[in-house]
Amino acid sequence: MLQITDIKSKNVITTIARGELNQQDFEKIHPLIHNILTKRLKVRWYFEMNDFQGWHIEELWKDFTKVVDHEKEYEKIALVGEKKWQKWASEFMKPFCNAEIKYFAPDQKQEAKKWIEI
Repeated sequence: MLQITDIKSKNVITTIARGELNQQDFEKIHPLIHNILTKRLKVRWYFEMNDFQGWHIEELWKDFTKVVDHEKEYEKIALVGEKKWQKWASEFMKPFCNAEIKYFAPDQKQEAKKWIEI
């Protein structure tokens, strides 16, 4: 499940992921992304992972290709997680995205929120 939380800035999407994500989860944020892009702004995404188990494998590939299609529209991505594979995934994404991607541990949530806003 992907929960959309407070959006404080006009170009920041703030989400919390729990369990395993699927296509419907991505479809929740797709309109938010396009709303930001219609304002000619770059997307900043705070992605917090709480008991996050990943994506359905087919969905992961579909979502990944959509992110790559819009890779120039992302400015920053803050990933907050507690598992080694999550940190590894943040490093894996870097060559495929123009955005500045930064991984934060759970005790760094406030730092991540400040970083995504600046």
